[in-house]
Amino acid sequence: MKRRFAVVLPTLVAVAASLPIALATTPASAAASCGKTVADKDSSAWNKTADGANERSGSSTSCAINGIAYSTQRLDYHCYTVAGDYTWTYARNDGTGVYGWIRDDLLSDYGSSVYCGF
Repeated sequence: MKRRFAVVLPTLVAVAASLPIALATTPASAAASCGKTVADKDSSAWNKTADGANERSGSSTSCAINGIAYSTQRLDYHCYTVAGDYTWTYARNDGTGVYGWIRDDLLSDYGSSVYCGF
């Protein structure tokens, strides 16, 4: 029994040691707090993708609404973050000049593809 454990133990240690590295390569679930702004990291083209989506001060429905984005307005995506079960894109509304976080499932192209880093 000890011999089997001695053979398996180095393999278990190697797997356990590689686990944090694998987890660190994916975005963590860390909401942008209310009032959080970010620089433009996404050089994507302007988009007309929202239809009555709330632009919020943070990546949570409990954050204040800064404005509403409509399909007739262009959005300049800055980056996205993960908050719980959703991803959120920080954008500037070209039609109104308002900045805010929009939940990606409310955008027809699902928002920015550039991770904010938090």
